[in-house]
Amino acid sequence: MAQMNMIQALNSAMDIMLARDPNVVVLGEDVGYFGGVFRVTDGLQRKYGEHRVLDTPIAEGAIVGAAIGMGVNGLRPVAEVQFADYIYPACDQIFSELARLRYRSAGDFWAPVTIRTPCGGGIRGGQTHSQSPEGIFTHVCGIKVVMPSTPYDAKGLLIASIEDDDPVVFFEPKRLYNGPFDGDANKPAVPWSTHPKGEVPDGYYTVPIGKAEIVRKGTAVTMVAYGTMIYVCEAAAKALGIDAEIIDVRSMVPLDTDTICTSVRKTGRCLIAHEATRFSGFGAELSATIQEECFWDLEAPIGRVAGWDTPYPHAFEWEYFPGPLRVAAALKAVMEAA
Repeated sequence: MAQMNMIQALNSAMDIMLARDPNVVVLGEDVGYFGGVFRVTDGLQRKYGEHRVLDTPIAEGAIVGAAIGMGVNGLRPVAEVQFADYIYPACDQIFSELARLRYRSAGDFWAPVTIRTPCGGGIRGGQTHSQSPEGIFTHVCGIKVVMPSTPYDAKGLLIASIEDDDPVVFFEPKRLYNGPFDGDANKPAVPWSTHPKGEVPDGYYTVPIGKAEIVRKGTAVTMVAYGTMIYVCEAAAKALGIDAEIIDVRSMVPLDTDTICTSVRKTGRCLIAHEATRFSGFGAELSATIQEECFWDLEAPIGRVAGWDTPYPHAFEWEYFPGPLRVAAALKAVMEAA
């Protein structure tokens, strides 16, 4: 076991897979010589060469299109989209080609493509560098969607994604890359992002796609979240002294409804939290699923707390985030409802 932050864990996952499987290739903007804008691919091109770790033009559609062609012809490409906000030019390739390939060919062709992309806020990037578009991709049949919240899960899920024969969109929360982020000189330290490093095995292992994790056991209420919001939920529950059970979804598609619903049936109350916009966010799907499966066990309406229903506000980033105070208020409302 080694102490790694999320950047180091993701780098280790790609390093291991490049060494284990000669069909694995990494491609994207600045992933090679520069090592990625967040240094996630640092050193991989020097170690494996330009034919395995490829720098590409600034053309997301071309990056994903090339990855699809590689996948169809036997490679296992790991394509990086530099920011989740940049992924939209590639959506036609992802939605119309990659997601449908196995189905429209009746299983004759498939492309085991992993698309890595940093998501969410925390770097004062505004509307073009801080979006959380995961809900859009969960709507598209044929692709898997995951988001880790710990270095351990990041490495294990990325290895599992690369080995998976189906395409995976792999979201990486930027606020958890290095750990605590202070915002700016006028902002206090962020106590819900204090997990910069964790115990991570040096070698090969996987975390199964499609399996949620109970990160905190409790009996009073179930809090369902993913990514950075796991730590916000922990801070809110601790501040209120509530015995909350916190579930890290980890895999949005496929979704582990059994773990989530078993918890809600036990506690009778549920709060869902995510950083993305509330309206049509993934929390809406979670809420509908829980209501359908657990209606007779619920003691109160399901609560949701999320980002604002506005374009991402550059100047008000820390107000946009559902922080511990906003999550605590929502949690209190769920506990007091009858």
